[in-house]
Amino acid sequence: MDITQTNPSVPGGNTGTGGTTGQEQGKIRFEVNSSLGRIPIANARITISFTGGGGSVLQEAETDANGMTGELSLDAPPLEYSMTPTDNQPYAEYNIRVEAPGYEERFFSGVQIFSGETAVQFAAMRPAPEGQNEYDPTVIDAHTLWEEFPPKIPEDEIKPVNESGEIVLSQVVVPEYIVVHDGDPTDSTAENYYVRYKDYIKNVASCEIYSTWPKACIEANVLAIMSFTLNRVYTEWYRNKGYSFTITSSTAYDHKWIYGKSTYESIDAVVDRLYTSYLSRPNVRQPILTQYCDGKRVSCPNWMSQWGSKYLADQNYTAIQILKNYYGDTIYINNATAVSGVPLSWPGDSLQNGSSGEAVRTIQEQLNRIAQNYPAIPTIAVDGIYGPRTEEAVRVFQRVFKLPQTGVVDYRTWYKISEIYVGVSRIAELV
Repeated sequence: MDITQTNPSVPGGNTGTGGTTGQEQGKIRFEVNSSLGRIPIANARITISFTGGGGSVLQEAETDANGMTGELSLDAPPLEYSMTPTDNQPYAEYNIRVEAPGYEERFFSGVQIFSGETAVQFAAMRPAPEGQNEYDPTVIDAHTLWEEFPPKIPEDEIKPVNESGEIVLSQVVVPEYIVVHDGDPTDSTAENYYVRYKDYIKNVASCEIYSTWPKACIEANVLAIMSFTLNRVYTEWYRNKGYSFTITSSTAYDHKWIYGKSTYESIDAVVDRLYTSYLSRPNVRQPILTQYCDGKRVSCPNWMSQWGSKYLADQNYTAIQILKNYYGDTIYINNATAVSGVPLSWPGDSLQNGSSGEAVRTIQEQLNRIAQNYPAIPTIAVDGIYGPRTEEAVRVFQRVFKLPQTGVVDYRTWYKISEIYVGVSRIAELV
């Protein structure tokens, strides 16, 4: 694909202003780390231009000590374009260049910006010898609701369990990583990527639905995506067919997933909150293979319609009401008790000033290790007592990683601390 393809027009916009025309705006922020692990890269230079806009720079920024930037505003098409199916592309496309001394450049083409939404662009940079900065451009495909992709090949929502070797897990486990085959299952030339489960769900949801949609609609679609994915994990669907991956990026078989695609804060927050959830039916152990379609170009009477779910949310349907509307009244939200790759699972209650015990000690130990890579976070005594200094360390952690700054370790904060702790600890094992 030509990375200098013509950019769709941004109505009322000026390609040289970078968000100063007074028209509708979206935002983007960046997190830049070493590809060797969770090592933040400070002073990385980021430049933004329109895709196909001749290369003139619209915005520039540098990362801070945490490898992050603040939010940058960019022109975007009207919000209404993403609220109903139209002939107007609902997002603007930008090129992003990330440069840092000692690392290969990263170049992302076609990053999608929606009105009123904040995109989050991660850039993992590979160390390079001095003077070398060769890179492979990362080209972002069009959104599945905008461009046509192959429709899903129907499957049974519950897989047979009476075949020897069919089911290899005794319980539903949220994996730390899954292996994504970037193509059809039979395409032996397609690359396999190891992707953190949570990052995979955020990426897929950002490919499959619009981040501008109501929260209940996002929740319903995220639950369907997670349940489908966990069905693939639980049944070892592809591995039992002789393949070495968990799932594919083909919309004909699974979900759309795009290497290097930005996610969106509205979607990220829902995934973080529903991280261990999936959809069940009574007396069925496996997560339900919840299939869906767009409901506009493809009709699927027995599956969830993405556009239909948006319209139901507009009518104040909750996520579970939306799901029951499509999958029937027996569907319900379940939670996995086992989460791979974390030192300790969520204790069940939030930790706050006055809490004490082993869970508090675990959080204190993890925050101190994270502080070695993110020095804005203060170190604290590991005494199992949640006092003012622990509260402040949690609050700073939440500020750095863009969580609500409550000073309370809730479900979302617990698993974010676990995620970052595991990332920085593995770095230490490698060096």
